[in-house]
Amino acid sequence: MRLHVIGLGGAGGRIADRLAAAHDADPFLAGVNAFDTDMDALGALDALGAERRYRFGDAAGGDGLEGDLHAGRRLGDAHASELGRAMDDQQPFLTEAFLIVVGLGGAAGAGAAPALAEELSRLYDAPVYAFGFLPVPAETEAPDDDGPAGGPREGESPPTPHRPLAERNAARTLDALSDRCAAVFPFDNAAWLRPGETLPGARDRLDEAAIERIAALFGAGETPDGTETPQQVLDASDVARAVGSDGEIAAIGRATQAVEPPDSGSRFGLGLFGSDEPAEVDTSAAVSAIETVIRKAARGKSTVEVPDGRADRTLLVVGGPPAWLNREAIAGGRRWLAEETESDAILSGDAPVRDGDAVSAVVIRSGIDEPERVRELRETIA
Repeated sequence: MRLHVIGLGGAGGRIADRLAAAHDADPFLAGVNAFDTDMDALGALDALGAERRYRFGDAAGGDGLEGDLHAGRRLGDAHASELGRAMDDQQPFLTEAFLIVVGLGGAAGAGAAPALAEELSRLYDAPVYAFGFLPVPAETEAPDDDGPAGGPREGESPPTPHRPLAERNAARTLDALSDRCAAVFPFDNAAWLRPGETLPGARDRLDEAAIERIAALFGAGETPDGTETPQQVLDASDVARAVGSDGEIAAIGRATQAVEPPDSGSRFGLGLFGSDEPAEVDTSAAVSAIETVIRKAARGKSTVEVPDGRADRTLLVVGGPPAWLNREAIAGGRRWLAEETESDAILSGDAPVRDGDAVSAVVIRSGIDEPERVRELRETIA
């Protein structure tokens, strides 16, 4: 599908920039923009040209909004149309979906996101999705004044910045985006931190995990030149059916499993694409690899917790070298996933990768029970 990504604020801008660096040539990325009130943050982006970076909100001043979400909302209301026009040179009318990426605990980006989502929905006949980073509890805790002077010691992670309003901002922004977006994909930073790790120290790794999952979901239906044509083509309508249109929370799980390339020179095999000369991949090995990667994607760490694994709707995408994409194994994995999620609506697609060295699976679940971290955030404004 053709996706237009808009990064709002510092976190959103970083993701938009790294997506552009890694996937600008991929057909799924129809456009990328970064919008922020901080000119220094925009200037630090590497992949996005100046024409795709835009500063808005002179009223924010050089020191930002200091966590004032209400001020961010006012900025968003005042500048939503302006931001919409700033995207015009990338022909957003051709896109099949918009994805707003934002740090939910901030003020400028989080404040502007609901107004921009509403503006895009008003202008274009395409779903608007939101991908939002949840703050970690340490951001709202009082800073430790007993730490070592002069910053962290060598080998230590830099301290997490103190943002006392981050959790409340995140809860309010989640609710506002759910009212205005077709679906919301939260990314739970706290769940992805390793023991002893701080958010600044883990930022590159967490950003990369988010980028991999965004690209795996929205890029699954595209076939760049030189790749095989999927037998089960995934398009924008499939994603829309899977994640819904009522602002529900959706989770993305992803896993990979390294495999050996087939011995045969054929690019086909195991009956998925049909071939007079099937590649030499042992059927039991292919079945085992696919079953394993689907289970890892479903039961491993998702972008946000999925209580009991249950979901109303589920989407499965299996990718890898065509010779490894065993049709019966994928069908079996789909049946297993239906039981695992207790979902009556299972959609699926494949993403063949010529000369690939791994089998991958992406599992998207929507209509899930409220994750514990989201419930904790909402309790801050109850």
